[in-house]
Amino acid sequence: MTHTAVITGGNKGIGADLAQALLARDYTVISISRHTPEVTHPRLHSVEADLLDPQAVAGAAAQVAASHQVTHLIHNAGLIWPNLIEEAEPSDITGLAQLHLGSALTLLKAFLPAMKARQFGRVMFNGSRAALGAPTRTAYGATKAGMIGMARTWALELAPHGITVNVVAPGPILTDNFWGIVEKDSPQQEALAKRIPMGRLGRVDDVTRAFLFFCDPENSFVTGQTLYVCGGASVGSLQI
Repeated sequence: MTHTAVITGGNKGIGADLAQALLARDYTVISISRHTPEVTHPRLHSVEADLLDPQAVAGAAAQVAASHQVTHLIHNAGLIWPNLIEEAEPSDITGLAQLHLGSALTLLKAFLPAMKARQFGRVMFNGSRAALGAPTRTAYGATKAGMIGMARTWALELAPHGITVNVVAPGPILTDNFWGIVEKDSPQQEALAKRIPMGRLGRVDDVTRAFLFFCDPENSFVTGQTLYVCGGASVGSLQI
């Protein structure tokens, strides 16, 4: 069986690293994001769409489903939008709910017929340790926690069709999203690393390896699970 993976936000950071890892394993990879990937490959395709826009997501989903038999959906794209309760707005929650949850539903519904026909599929979310709670993460923490509930629900519905659904939940990872909150190579970054039980911040390849486990067709008996890739931060205290 050939495999075709859709990665939202596959143009940079964790998504780009995962795309390269899957290409090395002979997958066809389609990145859905606001910008094209910085690298090219004969089996790497790009669809530009803003996942905050429901109509744009629907258009991208239909375009991909019409031309590819998608076997893997990795919903990696995300934004943080940090603020304290006093500055948080309900619109923050609705916006990130569309990005983190609504867009995933639209994409899966477009790809599900092909997965069911094959009796095979792999669906994954890039969640967050912040689903367990973190200061300034009202909308982000809520919608990342929502991923876990949605993944568990989908896992139950789709297990009879040979489709697994799982969540990879990273802690602080050295990406542009992280450096948008913490200045790169700053004393704050160094102090945060020291507070993580493993004594360092995560790298994108740490997260990629977790996704590769869930991508593997042989790993068909693990579904509805959340794997924290956080250096132990999910079982300790962490203040960002």
